[in-house]
Amino acid sequence: MRLYVAVAAGGFRRYATYRTATAAGVFTNTVFGLVVAYTYLALWDERPELGGYDPSQAVTYVWLGQGLLAACALLGGGFESELIERIRTGDIAIDLYRPADLQLWWLAGDFGRAVFHLLGRGVLPMVFGALVFDLALPTAVGTWLAFAVAVVFSIVVSFALRYLVGLSAFWLLDGVGAAQLASLAAMFFSGMLLPLTVFPGVLGEVARALPWSALLQVPADVLLGKHVGLGLVGAYAFQAAWAVALLGAGRLLQRLATRRVVVQGG
Repeated sequence: MRLYVAVAAGGFRRYATYRTATAAGVFTNTVFGLVVAYTYLALWDERPELGGYDPSQAVTYVWLGQGLLAACALLGGGFESELIERIRTGDIAIDLYRPADLQLWWLAGDFGRAVFHLLGRGVLPMVFGALVFDLALPTAVGTWLAFAVAVVFSIVVSFALRYLVGLSAFWLLDGVGAAQLASLAAMFFSGMLLPLTVFPGVLGEVARALPWSALLQVPADVLLGKHVGLGLVGAYAFQAAWAVALLGAGRLLQRLATRRVVVQGG
């Protein structure tokens, strides 16, 4: 496991070198958070308790979304574009020759990226939001620890989804279109635009059952105290089930995809 820990540390250091991009991301998340927060306040002023949230919880949800936006790659922009390019150019053959598991290699690197973005781009917007708005942040340490566990699960589910997108390049040759579709699905079904509890009827039930809800909706509800006791166990089980299923699908697709690799000379 020391190899994958080193890969994760390398992923963290890699993104830590982009200081200007990180500062620009913090600024963008903060500005966008302000716009969405005031939009939510206007909406909740007309519909109090919409989706089971009071206005303070709704605004907290907004800033949680901004805090997890880059860490969970809700709009894409993670390792998948690099994986697609390596498949397109044939450099993926070098990765397959490494004495390491391909899926775990990319997972470790993406986890390092996620941790950096969580600290580098997630904390400051949340602090700013707490200074400007009356956020419904918990005071119990246990709730924060429960939230941290949910975030780890969300990072793994996010990776598993994007790994499938990246591997699609073995068949599509250019996976940009698949990556864009995946980003749109993540934006809508993660609850990035509106909490999934706001969605009515069957649409809401389906949206909350899809894996994207594990990226933002579930961690946000954990922090807001919507999942406690057995409900918290159920939330973790939901995230873990999707993580296992998607990682397993990625493992199967990887096995099928590597049969398509043709290397000159054999």
